[in-house]
Amino acid sequence: MPGFLGAAGNALAFQADLLHEYAMHRPIPAREPERLDALRSYAILDTLPEVGLNEITDLAAQICGCPAALISFVDESRQWVKAKYGLPPDMSECPREISICQATICNNDILYVPELEKDERFNTSPLVTGDLALRFYCGAPLITPDGHALGTLCVIDFQPRELSFEQREALRRLSRQTMVHLELRRQLLARNEMLRKMESARDQALAEKAESERLLLNILPASIADELKTNARVQPRFFDSATVILIDFKGFTRLVETLEPASVVDQLDQHFSRFDEIMARHRLEKLKTIGDAYLAVAGVPEPSHSHALDTALCALEVLDHLAKLNRQREKLRLPAWKARVGINTGPVIAGVVGKHKFTYDIWGNTVNTAQRLESAAEEGRICIAESTWHHVRSRFETESRGPVEVKHRGLVNMYYLNRIKPEFADDPGGIVPNDQFWKGS
Repeated sequence: MPGFLGAAGNALAFQADLLHEYAMHRPIPAREPERLDALRSYAILDTLPEVGLNEITDLAAQICGCPAALISFVDESRQWVKAKYGLPPDMSECPREISICQATICNNDILYVPELEKDERFNTSPLVTGDLALRFYCGAPLITPDGHALGTLCVIDFQPRELSFEQREALRRLSRQTMVHLELRRQLLARNEMLRKMESARDQALAEKAESERLLLNILPASIADELKTNARVQPRFFDSATVILIDFKGFTRLVETLEPASVVDQLDQHFSRFDEIMARHRLEKLKTIGDAYLAVAGVPEPSHSHALDTALCALEVLDHLAKLNRQREKLRLPAWKARVGINTGPVIAGVVGKHKFTYDIWGNTVNTAQRLESAAEEGRICIAESTWHHVRSRFETESRGPVEVKHRGLVNMYYLNRIKPEFADDPGGIVPNDQFWKGS
């Protein structure tokens, strides 16, 4: 083991019983548990050499005219050397049981022993009787502001030596300077730890803020979320022209009765997630789902002159997706998911409701009529109001249904939206628009 025992090049030869007898008489500092806690708070043990402390040992040796000096700390089981002058590079520690510095930290004052061989406290120490053959020791304790001696600054010699009063006082002052250095080091470590915690807390706060904003954007349009964050409220707005789409699944109640609850939720989630992708691609804003119903709007909150066209394209893509899915389910003899779609164009009022759980929603007869259109639609078809038909008739093939009785509205002219006209379609099914579709729109 590197340490005092190997400093002279060979292990000290001593018997275990002699070491035990010597250790039995070693004093223990008062408030030892608190002293060890204080030592740990400085985080000094087993750290790399530091220039500032090495220079103190150099200065101590020169002032005292000694060949060696060291700064060391005493923990539960050892004396560990932090800085040294005139000692072998491999000397890093020795057992606490044989440490002379152990006595120094118990006295909380300079320990001056001009001739170790003649001092009955130390003349049987392996450090004196062994190969290291120490003959002189003078150590000053390193005392914290709370009065705990963490270790020592000591000078040693291999022959007896006398120090003047001034030399001993200089050693005492250097020990205090060592503690100033250690205290500044501890404060710097504490500051760095505080900064690390602050940085960690800031990163966590930023992550939580980003997550909150992400969740907010999941339920509110970006412009509405920004307004809410800036003003803590959202001003209701009137839009004189927007297009509302409502989708639901016909026979959903009977379908639910044939499926496990988990399967129902999972399949609805898959459908609505796909609807979300389609809506986003065509610039529609999803508002909410109610059971098996899916409500979205175009032209809100960002006005758009193509909102009716965008909604019609969305509806065709939704039904195309379900048609492809149902063909696969039919092969597996699984029940089909049959949707009805209602679309209406007109004025709406939009705003945010709720204080803890925000909802961006729209109101007005345009929304109510869209619901009636959806209820009046046949499964697998898109029913549009006359107001929407005027916006889309030049680019889509439609089919008149004539006046249809609507609750609380009387007779309402309705149309079925079938597909994009061939000259404006980029595919045989009339689902994907070509470049010509958007010219002049």
